[in-house]
Amino acid sequence: MLDKLNLEKILFLDIETVPQFQDFGELPEATQKLWEKKAAFLMRNEEKTAEEIYERAGIYAEFGKIVCISVGVFRDSPAGRKVRITSFADDNEEKLLKGFKNMLLEHFNSPYHALCGHNGKEFDFPYIARRMLINGISLPHALNIAGKKPWEINHIDTMELWKFGDFKNYTSLELLAHVFGIPTPKDDIDGSQVRSVYYDEKNLDRIVEYCQKDVVTLIQLMLRYKGEPLLEDYQIDFV
Repeated sequence: MLDKLNLEKILFLDIETVPQFQDFGELPEATQKLWEKKAAFLMRNEEKTAEEIYERAGIYAEFGKIVCISVGVFRDSPAGRKVRITSFADDNEEKLLKGFKNMLLEHFNSPYHALCGHNGKEFDFPYIARRMLINGISLPHALNIAGKKPWEINHIDTMELWKFGDFKNYTSLELLAHVFGIPTPKDDIDGSQVRSVYYDEKNLDRIVEYCQKDVVTLIQLMLRYKGEPLLEDYQIDFV
């Protein structure tokens, strides 16, 4: 199967999310109560309050928002194989999502196109779809999977591919990069820091850089899966 994948028909992506509000106290009263119910389930074995774990809210589409979607595409050029990395990032989530949707409609709207992410089927793809609907944005073909049979959904997940039918726990992109000898920058922020970088540092550019590097690692992992050479720095364009 991997041998037959046309990399130029795949959109590689990663998202970064944060809680919708900086602090629990800023939530509308009704939302606070709903988060408390959610937190009670999450804290079954913890002695913490709903307010103390509100920093986790960003991983839930009902309580979080997307601040960055980074994408990567393969492009052949006279100089050989190239990859183009770009991002949709904004404090205004609706604007961000509309920009991403327009790109999908213009360049990745065919049944032959595919989306690829690491844990994308469980997190990135449904999160984007949910936030689009919450923002009143109709779903593009690539994300509108309702009523489709599994083989009709062109979503590729590098974590799922690594399972080989196994049902073990989550395997991080960082771990797979390590075991496959994929070089990764040492200056990245940690995923757990995205909320503080966004709200405390107000440094969206730093989050974009982190997200883009994850997309590069995702692409390199796919190349390892396919038994192909890794990309060199000159083959990667950030735009």
